[in-house]
Amino acid sequence: MRILLISAYEASSHKAWAHTLMKGLSQHDWEYLSLPARHFAWRIRGNAMSIAFDPKFKSILEKSYDLVIATSMTDCVGLKAFCPDLQDIPWILYFHENQFAYPASDKQQGLIEMQMVTLYSALAANWCVFNSQFNKASFFAGARALLKKLPDYVSPDWLNHTEDKAQVLPVPLDITHCAELKGATGRSDRVRLVWSARWEFDKGPDRLLAILEELERRQIDYDIAILGEQFRSIPKEFDLIQAKFAHRIRQFGYAPSRADYLDFLASSDIVLSTALHEFQGLAVLEAVALGCVPVLPDRQVYPELFGKQYLYESHLEDVKQEARQAVSLIEQLTNQAVKAPLVDQFRADNLLKHYADLIEKSGL
Repeated sequence: MRILLISAYEASSHKAWAHTLMKGLSQHDWEYLSLPARHFAWRIRGNAMSIAFDPKFKSILEKSYDLVIATSMTDCVGLKAFCPDLQDIPWILYFHENQFAYPASDKQQGLIEMQMVTLYSALAANWCVFNSQFNKASFFAGARALLKKLPDYVSPDWLNHTEDKAQVLPVPLDITHCAELKGATGRSDRVRLVWSARWEFDKGPDRLLAILEELERRQIDYDIAILGEQFRSIPKEFDLIQAKFAHRIRQFGYAPSRADYLDFLASSDIVLSTALHEFQGLAVLEAVALGCVPVLPDRQVYPELFGKQYLYESHLEDVKQEARQAVSLIEQLTNQAVKAPLVDQFRADNLLKHYADLIEKSGL
């Protein structure tokens, strides 16, 4: 089958997803279009023009295809309008996230417009696929709530058919070499933490800072690798963390290579999350696959992934109280020598067969 794969905002996790599909389902003839992960609001609103009118994409767009798979950042309606040859073939819209469950920020601009672009795309696609049940439920609940606010000529029932056909299919973890790394690095007496997320406000850097302060207050012997993707604007908490906890930090910033990144995970005891915005938690799942015990807030997608023993109480309005809960859980899991749970169901070799079935069905 000839497939056009479009990633309209190529964050690192989106790129990994796309390449895992193309590598794991190489029996198909793939073409790949992507736009860089910057200027978020413009990227969502303008990606159809950026793709359709950029000369470097012309030869790819002029080919014939049996199927289009696009991330939910993609303006499907606009792209179909600009590229008529893409109108009469099936489209799968893949949701890594959605704009309806995004935490509020005073820096947000044009949120409703971004929500409408995604809503239009969902209605225009043949199938919508989500990386988690939390993502799926929050999208349809948020979209219906938005439709109810609009003044006239709308109905929440428009989404019924789209939701009936929607399904959940997580991003596959390409963890082929995890078994070799797992447990290969010797453990130390101190608690070794890793935090790996985008360096943005929705990943809770203020909560990470509070947890480190609480660890110090309790005189717990620990160190931490603070990894993750960075952008032009970095929350001020990271400067504070680097200044106050330099003696605890064994890595601060993006790992030099994929191999180094995996080594940091394999040498850690606990993977810590403070996220306010998480739809699958790929970085957490990868760390758990390498033997890290998860310590996660009981919100977003996490209750869907792991049992209560790995979750600390969420206190959105009280950062210090949440930090106390997180550190208590770190102490408890460490003292009890709890092992990491299994995440084999997310492995690429288990999930790709479901993607293959979806593609086969969608191309009919």
